[in-house]
Amino acid sequence: MPSHAGSGRYAPSPSGDLHLGNLRTAMLAWLFARSTGRRFLMRIEDLDRARDAGAAERQLADLAALGLDWDGEPVRQTERAAEHEAAIARLDAAGLVYECTCTRREIAEAPTAPHDPPGAYPGTCRDRDEAERAAAREAILPRLPALRLRVPEAEREQAFDDLLLGRVSGAGDDLVLRRGDGAIAYNLAVVVDDAAMGVDQVVRGDDLASSTPRQVLLQRLLGLPAPPAMEYAHVPLVLGPTGARLAKRDGAVTLSDLAAAGVEPARVRSLLTASLGLAAPAERVGMAELLARFDPAALPREPWVWRPE
Repeated sequence: MPSHAGSGRYAPSPSGDLHLGNLRTAMLAWLFARSTGRRFLMRIEDLDRARDAGAAERQLADLAALGLDWDGEPVRQTERAAEHEAAIARLDAAGLVYECTCTRREIAEAPTAPHDPPGAYPGTCRDRDEAERAAAREAILPRLPALRLRVPEAEREQAFDDLLLGRVSGAGDDLVLRRGDGAIAYNLAVVVDDAAMGVDQVVRGDDLASSTPRQVLLQRLLGLPAPPAMEYAHVPLVLGPTGARLAKRDGAVTLSDLAAAGVEPARVRSLLTASLGLAAPAERVGMAELLARFDPAALPREPWVWRPE
């Protein structure tokens, strides 16, 4: 196994038990990291407390039952608030932060430029003077303004090379850094935390590929490691029987649900490894053997459809 000083990671949100799609992505993140001699770290992305169902311990237990191990103690994102605020302060000192009082509805109804991506922020609050900002703050009390990134025009288009998707590019709008309720935005937190943890390889679902150009932009503006020093692999999702993204409504899709139906974790691992082309159907393969077989170039590029039968 080649030696590498960096780290990979898996970073679930504790909003419920992990389903087969989450477990499959976690297994891939582990394989990518371990096959390149990287450390494998765990981070609990619990920023959105409204969605935190207290599932983190169950998630970690399920990952261990599947055969995954990790280095060090899991990091909780909510414990890193000071680092997140420090990053916003650095951007603010560079003149790259402004207050925004827009509601989601106002943003959705505002006209945008023809080339902007759907849902892009139209810049309503961007160029207000101090008097206009003060009046806008007063008008939304007791709600507080959000903080947005003032994206330099020359930096709006960002691109990176993905290990599975190839060249990915996207235009960045003035993304939120901190919401009006004080919660740090995911895009900022993930960039700051990856850098602090020494993560230089990110493996996650391909539904998140479109948000990566924004994160690359933040990496560059904050002077943090960015591609090509940061490696990305966005992997295909698991779909339910109807072809929609796998969800709890699709029946027994978590380890506990499957255990109740008589399917033990070793059998689940067999299902997942077969879906990745790393084992024959029903073949029992240990993690060490999976690691020896792992070849990123041979991974399927299409989603896997889970059919409970």
